[in-house]
Amino acid sequence: MEDKEPVPRVGVAVFVLKGKSILLGRRQSSSTSIGDSTFALPGGHLEFGESFEECGARELEEETGLKIEKPEFLTVTNNLFLEEPKPAHYVIIFLRAALADPDQVPQNLEPTKCDGWDWYDWNNLPQPLFWPLEKMVRSGFNPFPSQSHSPESC
Repeated sequence: MEDKEPVPRVGVAVFVLKGKSILLGRRQSSSTSIGDSTFALPGGHLEFGESFEECGARELEEETGLKIEKPEFLTVTNNLFLEEPKPAHYVIIFLRAALADPDQVPQNLEPTKCDGWDWYDWNNLPQPLFWPLEKMVRSGFNPFPSQSHSPESC
């Protein structure tokens, strides 16, 4: 059986917002996986027939037990991981969402993939960040809604 040509994969990551904090987990990856020991957003692979929002909600619940509401598209990035043990190409769809119940507490439901979840202030993020997230932060990206669009300012 011959090796197939590598193809891009689609991932969905969710900025879960709570005040001025976001939910991050420290990745645990095998020697052939991407981003070991970096802090990353919850998310995963888009399944056939799934919307971005369905994928984000499913992955978040599978990883943390959290339920979200009002997921919305933020941006998309095109990421080549050529320096990894197993080079990869990911198109990552970034969403933002709020917790369906603000009193929910994240659980670590995939302990072989993540060291645990916690809330981190956007202005004091832990290091090292997963490379696509690091690139976004350095570019000045901000996942929080603009104040000019809040109902209080109308």
